[in-house]
Amino acid sequence: MLEVANLEVVYNDVILVLRGLSIEVPEGQIVALLGANGAGKTTTLRAISGLLDVHEGDVTKGSITYKGEVISGRNPADIVKGGITQVMEGRRVFAELTVDENLQTGAFTNGDKGSVDAAYDRTMELFPVLKERRNQTAGYLSGGEQQMLAIGRAMMANPELLILDEPSLGLAPLLVEQIRDIVVEINKTGVSVLLIEQNAAMALSIADYGYIMETGKVVLDGDAEKLRNDEDVQEFYLGLHTDESGERKSFRDVKHYKRRKRWLS
Repeated sequence: MLEVANLEVVYNDVILVLRGLSIEVPEGQIVALLGANGAGKTTTLRAISGLLDVHEGDVTKGSITYKGEVISGRNPADIVKGGITQVMEGRRVFAELTVDENLQTGAFTNGDKGSVDAAYDRTMELFPVLKERRNQTAGYLSGGEQQMLAIGRAMMANPELLILDEPSLGLAPLLVEQIRDIVVEINKTGVSVLLIEQNAAMALSIADYGYIMETGKVVLDGDAEKLRNDEDVQEFYLGLHTDESGERKSFRDVKHYKRRKRWLS
């Protein structure tokens, strides 16, 4: 469904952030894009969604193809109309508007009232808490409720591909589990998902395939189960380390961290 091929992105004509990035999102699957802060995950999202111009960024090489058509450089609204919606990092709901008003803004590109009504009903089924708070001001919702509202707003555009940027950021473990389960339910309705995360444990628990980024390029990819069992992934992203005795420990117990040079070669 989505193919990013050999993508390079430069900010302000100087800073090279993506260095030949290539990823794919097959139809109907959940794909995780993992990496630490500064790896280039959010830049990848901006390139796909057409928001690079806002941040003085440009695609200098490579292509982004969605359902067989090149979308690099397209207007963001046209990309949304084509079936791609995103939930930005930090939720970014309209704090002064009500829950219902926030949801209606998500349907801005959808001119079919029947389709909008159906999307609204589906969103309320996915997020019962939003139905209870439909007339409340969004700024007074909890962090978890705001994240649900942000995802619900994106679903109002009837996406075929949903991009989530750090949906678990700043949430308590119980809420992270709820968001994870919601992503699975959305995927079951036929929506493909690109999940951009630092929380590798959560992302790989539901993903079909995963990519790991370092310094603007993919250093490791494979089936989610394969990545969960990979020693490097367990050490760098799941917080597990095997000491000299062969005992597996958590980073909570040991002060050990080093990057494998092969990841950066």
